[in-house]
Parts: sequence; C-alpha cells; structure tokens
Amino acid sequence: MSELVVDAPIVAVVVYPDRARVTRRGRITVPAGDRTVYVESLPLALQEDSVRVSGRGPATVLGVDVAVRHLPQAPDETVAELERQRREAQAEVDELSDADEVQAQLDQFLAQLGRRAGGTFARTLAAGDATVELGEFTESLAGRLSAVRAKRRELAEQRREAEERLAAADRRLAAVVEQRVPDRRSAAVGLALESEAEVEIELSYVVPRAGWTSSYDVRLIGDRLTLNWYGLITQHTGEDWPECDLTLSTARPMVTAKVPELDPWYLDRYHPPVPVAAAPAGAPLGYGGGRRARHGAESLQAEAPVFTDLAATVEQGVTAATYTPPRPVAVPADGASHRATIASVDLDSELDYVTAPVRSTDVHLRATVVNSSEHTLPAGKASVFHEADFVGSAALPLWAPGEDVELALGLDDRIRVERKLVRRTATKATLGSTRRREVEYETKIENHTPRTARITVLDQLPVARDHEIAVKPTTAVPEPAETTDLGVVTWKLDLSAGAEAAIRLGFRVDTGKSVELSGWRE
Repeated sequence: MSELVVDAPIVAVVVYPDRARVTRRGRITVPAGDRTVYVESLPLALQEDSVRVSGRGPATVLGVDVAVRHLPQAPDETVAELERQRREAQAEVDELSDADEVQAQLDQFLAQLGRRAGGTFARTLAAGDATVELGEFTESLAGRLSAVRAKRRELAEQRREAEERLAAADRRLAAVVEQRVPDRRSAAVGLALESEAEVEIELSYVVPRAGWTSSYDVRLIGDRLTLNWYGLITQHTGEDWPECDLTLSTARPMVTAKVPELDPWYLDRYHPPVPVAAAPAGAPLGYGGGRRARHGAESLQAEAPVFTDLAATVEQGVTAATYTPPRPVAVPADGASHRATIASVDLDSELDYVTAPVRSTDVHLRATVVNSSEHTLPAGKASVFHEADFVGSAALPLWAPGEDVELALGLDDRIRVERKLVRRTATKATLGSTRRREVEYETKIENHTPRTARITVLDQLPVARDHEIAVKPTTAVPEPAETTDLGVVTWKLDLSAGAEAAIRLGFRVDTGKSVELSGWRE
C-alpha cells in the first residue's frame, strides 16, 4: 500500500519577536484501521517538542513522530525553479564552450591549410603551370578564416552573458541556502478510524530564525501628531510563507518556562581542583534517539467551527498582545524585511522648543507625546516627519498606554538665540588670599513664529571637584525654574509672536593660591 501523504499548505503563521509558529492544514481520505498519514516538506530547523496535531473528522490521534526525509532535490517550488534555471545556464555555458572549441580547431585547420598550400603554389608557379588561380584560393581562405574568427567573437559574447546568468542564479540560490538543502522533515501522524472517512489534519510547529520588530512613522502636521506603526518581519526558516492568516505577537515563548528561584550563595575557602582520570576511549556520552512529539488533541471532532475574519484587530492577552495586519502579507525565506501595517493612531502631544546656547544657538522643536492609544508599543526605530519634511530618526523605548515620550522634530530657525559674555573680572592670588574669577552671560531669545512659543532654555554652572575650588552663582535673572546638583540651570519662557526676552547668568569661582585650575572656559 502506498504512503498516505496529505497536501497541507501553510494557512497561518504567528510571528513572535524571535521565532514563529506555523500552521498547516489539509484534507485526505483515510481507510479504516490504524493508519499513518504523512505531512511532508517541513523545515529542518523546526523544534520537535513544539509539534502539535489536531483536526476534524471521525478519527483518534495515536501520536505524531518527526523524522528527516532525504530527498533527491529541494521540494520547494521556488528553489526547484532556481536550480532548473541554474542547470539551464550551466548547460548553455557548456554548449557555447564546445562550439568555441570546434571553431578553434577549424581556425587551426585553415591556418595549417594555408601554410601547406603556400608551398604547393610556389612549386606550381616555378614550373610555369598557371591552371590554378592563386588569388581566388587566398581570397577564399581569408574569407573562411575571417568568418571563423567572427563566429568565435560572437560565441565569446554569448558565453559571457550565459556565465553572468549562471552567476546570478548562484547568488539567488545562496540567498536561500537553507532551502537549497533538499532534505526536509516529515511528520508521521498516527490515526485510528473505524471506517473509511475524510479527515482534516492541522499541524503546527515552532521554527527559529524568524521574528519581527517595530518600526514607526511619526508625522507632525500643524499641531496634530500621527503615529503609523509597522511590523518588520524577517525569516530564514527555509520555507516561504504565502499570503495567509498572519499575526504578530508580542509574547516571548521560552524554551523552559520556569519561574526564577535563587540558590544559596555560599562563600568557602578555595580548594585546588583534584585531577580526574580521563574517560576510556569509546565510552558513550549519553543516549540519543528519536523523540515522539506531543500531540495537541486526542480526538478529531466532526464539526468544523465557524471561522471569523481578522483584519486590523488587536487581541490583548494576560501578558502579551497579538495583531493581525489589515491585509495578507507573503514572507519568503530571503532574510529581507517585509512590512505589515499594524495601526495608525492620533496621539496627544504638547509642542515646545529647547535650546542650550552654552553649546549651540540652534533651537529644537520638541513634542512631548502621550500614548493615548490602547497599544503597548514595543521599542523600535521611528522616522520623524515635520509636515512633508523628514527631520531625522529617533529610538522609541517600550511605550505603555498613558506614558509620555519626548520626540525631537528638527530645528526651527524662526526662534533666534544669541549668547554673549557681558562681564569678566579676575584677581591674582596674594599672600594668604585666594584667586577669584567672575563672569556674566546674557542670552537673548526672539520669537519670529506666528504664534506663542514655549521655550526651554538650558545653561550651565561649573561644578567643583576639589575642596579648594568654590563656585557661587551671582546673577540669575529671571529666576530659573530649576537648578540641578550637576549645574544645569533651566528657564521656561512663554514668548508671544514677535516678542523677545533676555536671560542673565553670572557666577564666580574662588580657588586656593596653589591651585592650578583646569576645565575653565569662557
């Protein structure tokens, strides 16, 4: 009796951050009795203990075994087509090489014929025999040689093009090197049936070398900030995923699910290691053998459940969420990133400006954004746009609902800042005295935008790291909103359109007479 092989294409994939769960489904008519149904062409890298089988129909699952099937060629259609193209390109290269070799031999024959005929014509002319026309022969020979060498040039060009096609096929095959290996896994599903019946088998398994990361587009138009959330899916599993029921999950399945426990922490006197005799050669290291994967359902149910469409939806679990993109996405095993849209949300934001003129007079537009959506946004790279202009990239942290983050939205030249030194004094140390330096800076801010601007201005006081160095602020007008222990002074200004403001910051530094000050700048 021939093997029962069910055609079970991929119908669903759940992609986790570092792996994926693939589901295959197919229908087959199985005779009565204890039978084995094979699900073929599974990837080599699948985790055996993750294999689960369920289905529908009047049958009982006896178990499922996973084994390696050694096939003569790759069963994947894409890889098989690439291998066919490579064989054709290689055959064309070989054919052109043979044709060029024939032309080379013909070239050599005509050259030898010309050398031999030259001596014969010389003797004929010496004997006065004019029956043979020398001119006609030489013209015919030259024409044949020219045709042969033109053909060789044509063959060389054709061979170069064929070799380029061969190299391209090699590169494409190298890009899917896992699929090029013809061997595949096979799942043998044991079923018991009282009578012949059609059953539906559903097989799922987990594969490594797959995952997804988050990517964002943040766009500010006027005062409205929109965040588009994308999932970037990559996989090197060895099998292409067609357009199917694809979902992205934030869960992180663990190889061993165990709550962490702490072992006792012992301190002891160091004892030198005791030499241990080596194990005899050929001693077994352990037992290894085939393993029977667990099955997910003991019996196949006769009634098929009602399926529902999942489009642009989110399902919140206890510890994770799953997202279904609004349209199917095919993900080949090429290692490239394939983007799926997850969500587009309008977020609550507050715009202000930040400048640190002690370092640069540039003024940065900043948005303090609250995650007002229901989504916990994973960490990822964000492309930031102000109106239609790309202003840069930002790294978003893990962002829970209700939390706020700061986004830099680029420079705004309509806020002008100028900082200058307006006073400087210095005294020399005398006997029993200290040396004193005193400076004062003025920062002017002008608002040339058409609306009121909230501006955060950062300046700096030096911080002493020696007991013989003392720093004391002398001027801070207006009163700062905050001064930290690290010397950062912060002002928060509300400037109406066309208005300007001035900030003055002064301080003095006293040093001992024997102290050589380092780090001073003006």
